[in-house]
Amino acid sequence: MPIAKRTKPLYQRGEYRLYARPDRANLEIVWYDAKAGRNRSASAGTSDHAAARLELDRLYLKANGTHVCSECGRPYDGDASPLLIRAITDYLLMSQDKAGYKATRSRLSHAIEYAAATNPAVTCAQIDGRWVDAFRKWLGARPIVSPVSKQVRQRSLGHIEGCVLQLAAAINATPGQQAQFKNEQPNAVANSPKYRADVAMLAAMFRHCLYPKGRSEKERAVRRGERVELLKYLRAAVATWARPEEIFDLGEGQWTPSAGILDLNTPGRRQTRKYRTRIPVAHQFAPYLTQMGKRYMVATTVRGPWAGMRTAIGLPSERGEAGEKLIRRSMATLVRRMIGEAQFRQVEMMLGHVKSGVSDIYAIRDPANLGMALEATESIIDEIEKMCPGAFHRSNTAVIRVVGD
Repeated sequence: MPIAKRTKPLYQRGEYRLYARPDRANLEIVWYDAKAGRNRSASAGTSDHAAARLELDRLYLKANGTHVCSECGRPYDGDASPLLIRAITDYLLMSQDKAGYKATRSRLSHAIEYAAATNPAVTCAQIDGRWVDAFRKWLGARPIVSPVSKQVRQRSLGHIEGCVLQLAAAINATPGQQAQFKNEQPNAVANSPKYRADVAMLAAMFRHCLYPKGRSEKERAVRRGERVELLKYLRAAVATWARPEEIFDLGEGQWTPSAGILDLNTPGRRQTRKYRTRIPVAHQFAPYLTQMGKRYMVATTVRGPWAGMRTAIGLPSERGEAGEKLIRRSMATLVRRMIGEAQFRQVEMMLGHVKSGVSDIYAIRDPANLGMALEATESIIDEIEKMCPGAFHRSNTAVIRVVGD
């Protein structure tokens, strides 16, 4: 019996073809293996066409990189260059498991949108200084609209240049391609936030979560429940000075209670330029880590509750001035004043701006290492607790009801 001829593939990239199988729900990926001299196949693992195409793209890129043009099947050479949109799409596919993927996708989405609006057929080789300058101008004219408050704000030069820098990275990661433009140095365009919260303002943040305003106790209880994750975030941010993403990633395997040390780098994660350090933890916060289970927080963002708090307690309206990183900056400033300039390196080590040379985790808490910064942090927490009872102390019955322990 002759072998039945395959129907036209649902999607094809190079030798990789996507087919529906009459006897199974999941789609099938088929490609020719030149070494074996025969066709090979694999399940796409899904019946969804869009997800299956992505899986086919992953297999293709793993086998070929982006050396072969998906349109004509020819290798790229000095006269040929891939479409910018295709190169960015491939770069994102290969970056899905890397740290900071969400930010990468967000920045490159602007470049894709601009290319689609001006010339979808533009190639990587055509992206020069003039194209990038026009992209900067186009992006600068598009304000940011908050999805929660609908507040409109101007896009910062630092954000625009971050998109340009990410675009250069995507082009340079494409085999045979090199960015034909230069990005501005981040320090030259960054508008560093100037506002810092004092201890009274930090206490006001906790008070917003623990003692909300309301016409009845039932209404206040509902609002406390809505702010549980924000309260968790505040506690971790004050006690650890950590970046928002480090707090949202906190989970099992990072806390060593016997040493009182928290490793802000999650197990199995490779370090990046944003170095995640190991820090001593204030005794007031340690019980929350001991009982956190698999994850410290359920939420992956507190942007909405934070925006509500910012308005309620009178923080600066600009998110850049009073965003979630405000606590990190404020704690560093407060502790720097308390321990003096001679010990500023401890501040840098707590922030992860310099790597600690201490290999023994039991020595990290020593005053010569991070002990002075720890003592100052604990002192600030005690002040917050006096101004807002229950901010950290678990013995407070109101706090136990809010935290849900």
